Amino acid sequence: MKSLKTCLVLAILMALAAISLSAIQSRDELSLEEDNETTYNDETSDLSPAETGRELASLRGGSLRFLSEIKPRVPMTCDKYPRVCRAKGSTGPDCCKKKCVNAMTDRLNCGKCGKKCKYSELCCKGQCVNPRSDRKHCGSCGNKCKKGSLCVYGMCSYA
Repeated sequence: MKSLKTCLVLAILMALAAISLSAIQSRDELSLEEDNETTYNDETSDLSPAETGRELASLRGGSLRFLSEIKPRVPMTCDKYPRVCRAKGSTGPDCCKKKCVNAMTDRLNCGKCGKKCKYSELCCKGQCVNPRSDRKHCGSCGNKCKKGSLCVYGMCSYA
């Protein structure tokens, strides 16, 4: 019987604590709303939200109407602005299908837009080459084998 009374007292204390915490939160929200109203009224010179066409924001996820009125920034694509590709930090100086690419090294646009290299090939200086057998580009672009050696599986070896 004594343990039952103790549990009941604990439950009542927990309920009171929860009620007091919710009361504190709602009081804080009210003071924040009052602050919003005073700053809003200061900015709009005593016009109500209905007269200005704006709504107040709440802290619980409501959004402001004027945020939806902001137009998104239009991306600068190289088909309209070709100089974008030559800017510092660009992925390449050439424009292919609205994207900046480097036609000298891009496998999907090797030498010119739309020219694709095969799966096993690399784009070296605008040409598709097989790095496993090409003596001028053995293993990677620009890796030349010495005279008398062959490129076998991407490594220079003597015959």
